[in-house]
Amino acid sequence: MPSSKLSVVVTRRLPKAVENRLSELFDVELNKNDTPFTPDQLSDALSRADVLVPTLNDALDADMLSKAGKQLKLIANYGSGYDHIDIEAADARGIMVTNSPGLLSEDSADMTLALILTVMRRFKEGSAALQSGKWLGWSPSAFLGTSVGDKTLAIIGMGRVGMAVARRANAFGMNIVYHNRTPVHPEIERNLNASYIESLDDMLPMADVLSIHCPNTPETHHLINADRLALLKPSAFLINTARGQVIDEAALIKQLENDQLAGAGLDVFEKGSEVNPKLCDRDNVMMLPHMASATNEARIDMGEKVILNIKTFELGHRPPDQIIPQR
Repeated sequence: MPSSKLSVVVTRRLPKAVENRLSELFDVELNKNDTPFTPDQLSDALSRADVLVPTLNDALDADMLSKAGKQLKLIANYGSGYDHIDIEAADARGIMVTNSPGLLSEDSADMTLALILTVMRRFKEGSAALQSGKWLGWSPSAFLGTSVGDKTLAIIGMGRVGMAVARRANAFGMNIVYHNRTPVHPEIERNLNASYIESLDDMLPMADVLSIHCPNTPETHHLINADRLALLKPSAFLINTARGQVIDEAALIKQLENDQLAGAGLDVFEKGSEVNPKLCDRDNVMMLPHMASATNEARIDMGEKVILNIKTFELGHRPPDQIIPQR
């Protein structure tokens, strides 16, 4: 007898608690070995699932979505970012798209502050010397970094993550300026001790640390290009825990090679997992494998959001995290 439950295909391994709950509620197909789907596997899943649960590694452009069967009615994205999904193409095929926003802000902000401290205080170099056996003991001139307190932190994108970063930076005695499409509410500004700078180009020369917290859109692609990198002080540090495509990576490498930037902390890269080796070779660049939100708590919360969106959809209601296409 055929199952009356929704057919759900999950493209990557999720926390066990999330997978167990999905299995209880739906006719779910899990990715037991956690190997990323090939384009053929993704096409096959689209052709037979009622609901697809993808991650940011699954490119769901218009061509891929054209492979979707008529039964596919929901893409419940596991993650807040959805630039890998063509929302308009999905909508044209009658496929709703949801995401799982607002759950990663605190963990991402923690990682941002960790990267700021790491590159400004030269943790990478100190740790490498110690672990390699090259450390000869304390010296007054060894591993001199830059104090964090009283430095200006310039934030691009004062959304949930940007505000969480500002709260933490306040505790370290940093001065906060920010650029956003529009200013946040004056009360929020007061609470964050943050000043709005309308022009990005005016803000960049102020920055001792520039931290990026905006999505990847056509408007923000290479927002930080060669011209804007040149506006930063040579003593400034660049931090990115948002989207790699916001920075022109070739221009960033050139600034670092020419000693026109003090260092960078990067959790994301322009070409995803294809990391430019010229970044790997630099002592003043700390790189992480897109792990800003990698905590057990965040991953489980994301899964619960996905389940809520699917269940709400199944009951005939609008999911709380539906992404509305731009008209």
